[in-house]
Amino acid sequence: MKTIVITGSTRGLGFELAKCFRRQGFNIVINGVNEKRHENSLAELRAIKADGAVTGFCGSAAETDNINAMIKKAVSEFGSIDIWVNNAGVNQPMKPMWELAESEIDALLNIDLRAAMMGSILAKRQMETQSTGGFIYNVEGYGSNDAMMTGLNLYGTSKRALTHFTKAFAKELEESGSKVKIGRLSPGIMITDFTVRSLGSENEIKLPEKTKRVYNILGDYPDVVADFLAKRMAENTKNDAHIEWLTGRKAAWRFMTAGFNKRDFFAENKL
Repeated sequence: MKTIVITGSTRGLGFELAKCFRRQGFNIVINGVNEKRHENSLAELRAIKADGAVTGFCGSAAETDNINAMIKKAVSEFGSIDIWVNNAGVNQPMKPMWELAESEIDALLNIDLRAAMMGSILAKRQMETQSTGGFIYNVEGYGSNDAMMTGLNLYGTSKRALTHFTKAFAKELEESGSKVKIGRLSPGIMITDFTVRSLGSENEIKLPEKTKRVYNILGDYPDVVADFLAKRMAENTKNDAHIEWLTGRKAAWRFMTAGFNKRDFFAENKL
């Protein structure tokens, strides 16, 4: 029976991925920082009738000790880790770079970039001890493709760096003959509380109306995206895989048909 560990998985895309893999019969290890949400998420996952078991670790994935503790827990309970997903992340306050406090910069880079880097490194070390190796996935975001917008410079910088890191890590794995593989998940624009909350807090981001219009055209709820990603992750056998939901062709089609398929996620009050 296979095991998947997903950081930042008590809500949003991470939680929806956990549900998908739970239904596939995986052992699941979830992670989050809010204790109440963590317990509620565990209960909801365990209520899904499927093979495998569910456990979790409550603590920030930005701390190396916590990553090691997650690995130790997964291995002690399930024997090995087949898939590791660095999903934990936060959004930035919608301000230009020079208005961000140093503490805000540090907080975002620690969770959106450093946590994924350390998660990849430490998961790789564990997977090297396993006869079957394993798969690591990092989650791309705005900026991974060099897109730029005022108010998303810091977040975009972290995601562009993460894309480079993941592709270079894949090259290093290949050249070293490693049995571990790494890839990228590109979920596109998802409509969650991440969209309107900064740095994992309750601080609301005031999105410009222009940005809302784009999100309404290109956005999706995380359960839809997770179902697509999980199926392809389960099937993937390649190193440096890029599993992409919102392709350029799909985005172009949505803009072309936006007049006939109007949506307003922000009026639905589901964030």
